[in-house]
Amino acid sequence: MRLSARNQIQGRIVEVRPGATTTHVKIEIADGVILTASITNEASEELGLKIGDTATAVIKASDVMVGV
Repeated sequence: MRLSARNQIQGRIVEVRPGATTTHVKIEIADGVILTASITNEASEELGLKIGDTATAVIKASDVMVGV
């Protein structure tokens, strides 16, 4: 699959936590560096996400906000 998004970060799934409508997926992209994605439960089921699997986080956003 080819994507226009240039921010693609590969890692290993360390947690898959389904909720009422969304699943939070934690991907370790470097030792101790975790990226968390929120996807629909349906998408999570279709992808068959499991702890230990390799996954690619694809990030395409017009804005990224960080607050402290």
